[in-house]
Amino acid sequence: MYAVIKTGGKQYRVKTGDVVFVEKIEGDAGAKVTFDQVMMVSDGAKVKVGEPVLKGATVTGKLLETKKGDKIKIFKKRRRQGYRRTRGHRQWTSVVRIEDVKAA
Repeated sequence: MYAVIKTGGKQYRVKTGDVVFVEKIEGDAGAKVTFDQVMMVSDGAKVKVGEPVLKGATVTGKLLETKKGDKIKIFKKRRRQGYRRTRGHRQWTSVVRIEDVKAA
């Protein structure tokens, strides 16, 4: 059984036991996380699709940790002008282990 959930402006296909990296979620390590924006649930042959979300369907997980992701370099340059700027950014991400997928 798998589900498609929406969190942090992105969609993820998850099933029980998966470890997913999502946008930062508030909470301490070990906290329970519930995703209620479930867009689709599939159980082999049966597929339930929401419009846009399924009412009553939830995906629960455990927040393992919150950490910074890889560094992204931002480089600006205007040719022949001597203008160069370098910046970096590290986005906060949360690591979640999916424990249960419940259909509506």
